[in-house]
Amino acid sequence: MAFRPIQTIEPAQPVNMGGLIVKQPLPATGLDQQDPFLLLHHAQIPFRGGQHPSQLGVPPHPHRGFEPVTFIYQGGVHHRDSLGNDSVIGPGGVQWMTAGRGVVHSERPPAALAEDGGTQEIIQLWINLPRVAKMNDPRYQSLTEEETPTVEGEGVTVQVVAGTLAGKTGPIDTHTPILALNARFERERSFSFPWPADYQGFAYLLDGSVTVNEEVTVAGEHLVAFAPGAGDVHLRATAPTRVLLMAGAPIREPIVAQGPFVMNRSVEIYQAMMDYQGGAMGTLDEQF
Repeated sequence: MAFRPIQTIEPAQPVNMGGLIVKQPLPATGLDQQDPFLLLHHAQIPFRGGQHPSQLGVPPHPHRGFEPVTFIYQGGVHHRDSLGNDSVIGPGGVQWMTAGRGVVHSERPPAALAEDGGTQEIIQLWINLPRVAKMNDPRYQSLTEEETPTVEGEGVTVQVVAGTLAGKTGPIDTHTPILALNARFERERSFSFPWPADYQGFAYLLDGSVTVNEEVTVAGEHLVAFAPGAGDVHLRATAPTRVLLMAGAPIREPIVAQGPFVMNRSVEIYQAMMDYQGGAMGTLDEQF
């Protein structure tokens, strides 16, 4: 069996995001991006209970020029945005937002989680948009665990969020070709993931450990980036493991990013700032 070449393995480093410590394996010193994937944050946030959701989470903020995608593993996320969307998605679900020309949104814990306490575990992934789509109308897609097709193997369950695997096609509509998979492995179980030869991508381990391509064993909270080339990605779990696998066709365009904006030229970043300050991205008045 031919295996996809491993480009690099990056540990998730702690990063302070406004007082919230998240784990970030992308970008990293050895991996600036994995086109079209720009940033990955893995957060495990404990809530003590007895709080109001307005005191917690991420308050209203803007985005332009890319897709911020949230994969939810524990606790749920309450998404509100300037388009009028108001959506709570629980574990096993996904919130896929296309910022396009601009949107303002907030990400809070559900009221029950804030009041009763517990853990919110999420991955937020930033996916680039091609130049022709950066100023498209914004869009929000939600997907619950029950709505997500799954591929079952012996001791392996794979959610197909976007793209196609083993005849199952994920419901999320993407602007460029993307394969998005959430996998759970029991110990000593394996699975081979076929990807198109020209796709770039990665496997991020939330926990556990796997042997990759019968070559190297990787522990949880590490990202394995794969280079373009023929061959499958083969994972064998050496412990119960959760893995996010993302693969996509590279966009290969210049990137200029600042804060919540990802564009192609510096002047477009300045325009985004002015548009947001002038209200062109809309406003969000959260109702609690």
